[in-house]
Amino acid sequence: MEKVVIIGTGCAGLTAAVYTARANLSPLVLTGSMPGGLLTTTSIVENFPGFPEGVDGYELMTRMQQQAEKFGARVKFGTVEAVKLSSSPFELTVDGEAVQAQTIIIASGASHRHLGLESERQLEKKGVTYCATCDGALPMFRNQPVVVVGGGDSACEEALYLTRFASVVYLVHRRDQLRASKIMAERTLASPKIKPVWDSVVTDILDVRQDKVTAVKLKNVKSNAESELACAGVFIAIGHVPNTQLFQGVITMDENGYIIPQRGSATNVPGVFVAGDCADHVYRQAITAAGMGCMAAIDAERYLAALNQ
Repeated sequence: MEKVVIIGTGCAGLTAAVYTARANLSPLVLTGSMPGGLLTTTSIVENFPGFPEGVDGYELMTRMQQQAEKFGARVKFGTVEAVKLSSSPFELTVDGEAVQAQTIIIASGASHRHLGLESERQLEKKGVTYCATCDGALPMFRNQPVVVVGGGDSACEEALYLTRFASVVYLVHRRDQLRASKIMAERTLASPKIKPVWDSVVTDILDVRQDKVTAVKLKNVKSNAESELACAGVFIAIGHVPNTQLFQGVITMDENGYIIPQRGSATNVPGVFVAGDCADHVYRQAITAAGMGCMAAIDAERYLAALNQ
């Protein structure tokens, strides 16, 4: 039986692995379907402390994993298919095999909501991105026109951030007004660098043949008129989907599926803790996920210590 099973190998999961491993708990860390988490989809990370020159997202996660393994964490490629949390020890089904655990740290992260275009998939990391904070300062976007897709607070934040680097930011939204909070919408529309494109959706991203973003195809949802808009990048900000479907009905969540911690990192099930983007719809940064992973590890360690008193 495992003392600690960590679900997820993003910043939250691997930081939790470092801490629990250093506490001699020999955690089992399950990668899920995306080893390394969302950060592996980012080319250069420039806002993680300790890397003044920036660091490749994949490299950063590889280093974190190596650090955790150095102290005794065991990283296993596998996907959790089912969980039984009604009694202790907990039982997980991992690729058809049963795994028992005294404690579980859920660090399953969240997935970017996609447009669902084939060109979007093919041009990811080549001008299509889901994080302005991560990628906005890259040379390919500097002094170039870019497109932000979305109309909520996240899209507005992305657009405002990109005004520091892009020549112009086109904010494409399917409605004729922003869904964002009033103050965020006002701030966004007041920026001379942000040009709203109302009542429009992106139907294609060009150009797969050139292996880089050169433009987007747009369709006006009211007139059905089609057009092209030249740009060097497409920042998609239409929301996130927390990877928590496995725990629905058992772990307390909000209406969007984000797990709600009860105290610190503890969930409503004693012995089950949570960290990272699956419980954070506000910040969603690598450094905040790492901090939450630290919290969950310490909470799990103290929980186990109390059990053994």
